[in-house]
Order: sequence, then C-alpha cells, then structure tokens
Amino acid sequence: MKKVTGIGGIFFKCKDPNKIREWYKMHLGFDTDQHGANFEWREDADSTTKGSTQWSPFAETTKYFEPSTKDFMINYRVNNLEVLVLQLKNEGVTIVDKIETFDYGKFVHIMDPEGNKVELWEPIESK
Repeated sequence: MKKVTGIGGIFFKCKDPNKIREWYKMHLGFDTDQHGANFEWREDADSTTKGSTQWSPFAETTKYFEPSTKDFMINYRVNNLEVLVLQLKNEGVTIVDKIETFDYGKFVHIMDPEGNKVELWEPIESK
C-alpha cells in the first residue's frame, strides 16, 4: 500500500505571522489569506482531479505543534487514513490523537523518532 502521496502542507512558527504572510505576498507573490497560502495543482495520474498544498505561518507561541518542541510541522497527504493508522500502531508509532473528520478531509497526528509532530491528511478530492 502506498502510504504518502504528497506534501499537504508546510507549517512553521514565526514571531509575526501577519508580517511573514505580507513579506511573502510582496516579495514572492504568494496569494495569502489569514491562514497562509494554498497552492492548487492537478493530479498527475488524473488531470481532472485537483489537489492542494497549504503553506501556513503560526505564532511562535502556538500550542498546535505540541507535544513537539520543534518550530515546524509537515502535513503529508495519504490514502486510506484508517488503515494507515492501524498499520502505524502495529509498528509502534506514537499516535498523538484520534482521527478527526472535516468537510475537506480526515486528519491525525503522529510523532516521528526525533520528536517531530507529523500531520497526516486524507483529503476529500475535488474535481
């Protein structure tokens, strides 16, 4: 089973998320909003299917990355999150929380061996 299908998002801490979003908008042309920037693309295997990668600066005081003490978190796109979580549990991977479902997909967080919190996302694909 293919576990990771791509990068769903890059999240990082910074002193002033508003200033960072504006800097990237002005100097690199990011189309930013209050969450960051969303880069839309088309699936290689099926060009009618859209995908996206989220870029989001967070306040350096955010608790969202806990229990990790790192200044970043990567979101990986996956297929069949429920099956993957069962496999990861069987392999001894630390599962931080329960799978949550939203209108744009399912999420769960795990920890890698170096204490990095990793977000796994099974998106609801859009055409």
